[in-house]
Amino acid sequence: MLGLPAFLFLLLLLCRQREPSLLNFPPPLPALYDLWETRVFGVYLLWFFVQALFYLLPIGKVVEGTPLTDGRRLKYRLNGFYAFLLTSAAVGACLFWGVELYYVYRHFLQLALAALVFSVGLSVYLYVRALRVPRAELAPASSGNAIYDFYIGRELNPRIGTFDLKYFCELRPGLIGWVVINLVMLLAEMKLQNRATPSLAMVLVNSFQLLYVVDALWNEEAVLTTMDIIHDGFGFMLAFGDLVWVPFIYSFQAFYLVHHPNEVSWLAASLIVAVKLCGYVIFRCANAQKNAFRKNPTDPRLAHLKTIHTSTGKSLLVSGWWGLVRHPNYLGDLIMALAWSLPCGFNHILPYFYVIYFTALLVHREARDERQCRRKYGAAWAEYCRRVPYRIVPGVY
Repeated sequence: MLGLPAFLFLLLLLCRQREPSLLNFPPPLPALYDLWETRVFGVYLLWFFVQALFYLLPIGKVVEGTPLTDGRRLKYRLNGFYAFLLTSAAVGACLFWGVELYYVYRHFLQLALAALVFSVGLSVYLYVRALRVPRAELAPASSGNAIYDFYIGRELNPRIGTFDLKYFCELRPGLIGWVVINLVMLLAEMKLQNRATPSLAMVLVNSFQLLYVVDALWNEEAVLTTMDIIHDGFGFMLAFGDLVWVPFIYSFQAFYLVHHPNEVSWLAASLIVAVKLCGYVIFRCANAQKNAFRKNPTDPRLAHLKTIHTSTGKSLLVSGWWGLVRHPNYLGDLIMALAWSLPCGFNHILPYFYVIYFTALLVHREARDERQCRRKYGAAWAEYCRRVPYRIVPGVY
């Protein structure tokens, strides 16, 4: 909670240097008044509440989440893709009317600090309100330790009326904001490097990450079966991750290219696109197979897949993508992460920070999944591990 925010700002400051070598770490620190501006905080609040307004629009279908411990199933409105379209229209209107989106680039660090302050304030609110909720509404991950529960979140599904705070933050302000920031970086590159068109490297980064976000929003229902929604509470971890880390670190490759241009040949670009598509196919097909099986295990289209029955009444997939490794979606995610960094070249390790961080994140998350599944499924999980020995990378790990 203390280290990651500081590390984020040091990383952004290092990237702005002419020579972003690790030998120059830590970078010169700006004065506090260069990091905080009340007007910028107001801009961030406007962004957050506009996305909240889009979330409240009565468009998109309503679906039920997974059963809670008391048997209830909460309802969720799936309109993230519509929110993305409305945001795109608003950004397009701003460009048409000559609104200076370069403002976001000039105040990038200030916006990051504004998002951090907001996420901390939201975390405090979430912890205080969770002190009064019934035990049945606490997250399985909560422990009773005040510091850990502030981090992981006490309440599983904090809602204000029908407004689900965790579900909203999971896909809206940060994920859509990531795409907007990437576009701003593309425009900043053209402005600062006196380009008539953006570089091929910048186009690749923007296109790859746009596809990732659009895919997540189009398949919004899939998030309802993730660990974030069904196991973790809503605390600092997800508030900071969704609102700060995602938009300001996941856009790091685009931010890097503004300061450190890299020319990519068409042949290299073709190979990078192939890597991206390989990762995307694995990621999308594995997730689609998992979600289809969870929704209807008796679906005739899945009849060819082998399963292991468990004592809980559920079954584990042991063939198809999920017979290749235990987490094929993580494998696809990692391949895509590499493709996002390759357009930045090999002059510095900085643009590969995301790949390194993401590998550590997924290995840690896989370990959490492993412990939870071992407790939940017992002997059936041991048999699954015997038949599918590799966790993420076939033949390696």
